[in-house]
This record gives sequence, C-alpha cells and structure tokens, in this order.
Amino acid sequence: MPARSAAQQKAAGAALSAKRGDTPKSKLKGASKQMLESMTEAELEAFAHTRRKGKPEHVRH
Repeated sequence: MPARSAAQQKAAGAALSAKRGDTPKSKLKGASKQMLESMTEAELEAFAHTRRKGKPEHVRH
C-alpha cells in the first residue's frame, strides 16, 4: 500500500529506521511513533518507498 502524502511517507521512513535500529526510538514523535508500534517492517517499507513526486504534503482524512 503506497503512502498518500509526503508527510506519511516521511513518517514511515522514520519509523522504519527506528524499527531496524538505525535511529533511537526515543527520537520519534507523533505519527512515526504510532506507525512503529502498529505496523510491521514490511508495511513500513511499502510506505517509505513510495515516491514523493506529485504527492501533496498533507492529506485530510
């Protein structure tokens, strides 16, 4: 499932980095912290590898 916005893609990238141990979990906040707890590494990878070109910065729910 691809990310719907650039912000979502960035948050997934931060969460993926923490899940892999490259970034301390204490540095995460907001959406990336929630993503870390609720998504698998494969799901985070799918979101993080979405291209940002043509995506809006934020999407309303």
